[in-house]
Amino acid sequence: MSAPESVKPDAFGFAPPYAVDEPAAHTLPFVFNTGHSGSVYPPHFIAASRLDALTLRRSEDAHVERLFAPVVELGAPLLRANFPRAFLDVNREPFELDPRMFDGRLPPFANTRSMRVAGGLGTVPRVVADGQEIYARRLPVEEATARIEGLYKPYHRILRGLIQRTTQRHGHCVLIDCHSMPSSSLGRDTEMKADVVLGDRFGTACAPALIDGFDSAFRARGFNVVRNKPYAGGFITEHYGEPNLGRHALQIEVNRALYMNETSLAMHSGFPGLVDALRAVIGEVATGLGDLAPRRMAAE
Repeated sequence: MSAPESVKPDAFGFAPPYAVDEPAAHTLPFVFNTGHSGSVYPPHFIAASRLDALTLRRSEDAHVERLFAPVVELGAPLLRANFPRAFLDVNREPFELDPRMFDGRLPPFANTRSMRVAGGLGTVPRVVADGQEIYARRLPVEEATARIEGLYKPYHRILRGLIQRTTQRHGHCVLIDCHSMPSSSLGRDTEMKADVVLGDRFGTACAPALIDGFDSAFRARGFNVVRNKPYAGGFITEHYGEPNLGRHALQIEVNRALYMNETSLAMHSGFPGLVDALRAVIGEVATGLGDLAPRRMAAE
């Protein structure tokens, strides 16, 4: 995805680092987010890496922003990152960092012991999704701080603003965090293969009616659906999902094999049909969901 020529690149080389695609009218109480679909890799980032550009893209949820683009026509905003997940991961805590990556002392409040940090997939990742080390040498700790202050925090301010605006307008908000998953992550047992994984943090991030609605709508169209395994939702689903306050969050993971070549990352013939199916699923759920405002939930 190339940036418009009229936009001046920021200090990191992104022009712009993220964007909101707004509907003509915000008629659905939904916000969609694609924080892992960024596909802009500045030359300085590639130069600092020991990996080539295609290998760096192993962590990218390639084309997910295009899969979910119809939500804008349906009446919901779509927030999308242009910076890649390998550069900065907005689906982590703000300072979930691996001290082995950096020269200098991390802030004392940094979370250096999470499972995600141990796996190399912190806020500033150490590895791409298949476990290969990204950087040829340690980064200055100031580099991590700059990315968090200049990209992570503004991104989440935009996301919080969209959620607040939606809640004020509709009385409640449904945040859909959109992702794709490698087919290899689902195990070798073909009977356990999932086309879609729905994650609601094991029932804590949204009302049951929301995940039930998506589950039923996907299954009605022939998709194999699994809940919370192996993906229950990351920081965004956990942090923004507050159903008792009328703010619901659900993570949707789509099997990449359904729409693209997982080696070349090129879209294949299944892409248009999946776009149409996602549009139909979202439209059906939005139409039949009803009121998820706190007062209704309390009455139930």
